[in-house]
Amino acid sequence: MGAYESNLDDILAEDMHHWYNKFMKESPSGLITLFELKTMLEMQGMTEEASSYVDQVFFTFDMDGDGYIDFVEYIAAVSLMLKGEINQKLKWYFKLFDQDGNGKIDQDEMGTIFKAIQDITRCYDPPTEEIVSLIYEKVDINNEGELTLEEFIEGARDHQDIMEMLGKMMDLTNVLKIIVNGQKKQVKSPE
Repeated sequence: MGAYESNLDDILAEDMHHWYNKFMKESPSGLITLFELKTMLEMQGMTEEASSYVDQVFFTFDMDGDGYIDFVEYIAAVSLMLKGEINQKLKWYFKLFDQDGNGKIDQDEMGTIFKAIQDITRCYDPPTEEIVSLIYEKVDINNEGELTLEEFIEGARDHQDIMEMLGKMMDLTNVLKIIVNGQKKQVKSPE
């Protein structure tokens, strides 16, 4: 895992100037709209669930709620995803899952986000239903069918397998690489 984190640190540190240039090239106003983010991520042809996921990510990163992501929000979001503390990441995941903003996440909300992530990554193993069932089986100890922020954080932290699954599912490395690399050809890794 250390090499993985170093690689992400290198992406962020070595390309900070490129990140800023890319940000300003895509949005000379210094603000990214939801439409511009979807264009940057080449979202054409994605499913409705995938598009909805990007919407939710955008509104989660739009920390001041003004309808735009400025460079500070952009870098803060990237830093959170790459270097954030466990509790910070779990709070961000929770906010992402809580689509209706009622302070609780139900199985449908979680399933919608995981399905959207799988549509974007094109990786469907394990199936969404299996992931959601496992999380609720282990974390929803009151069997209410929904989780509060406290239940979610405590339950996830108590189960290493859930932490690993969330980390893998919520990994935005590929999205960050698209933003960093722009239209550059991807470098193939040695086989």
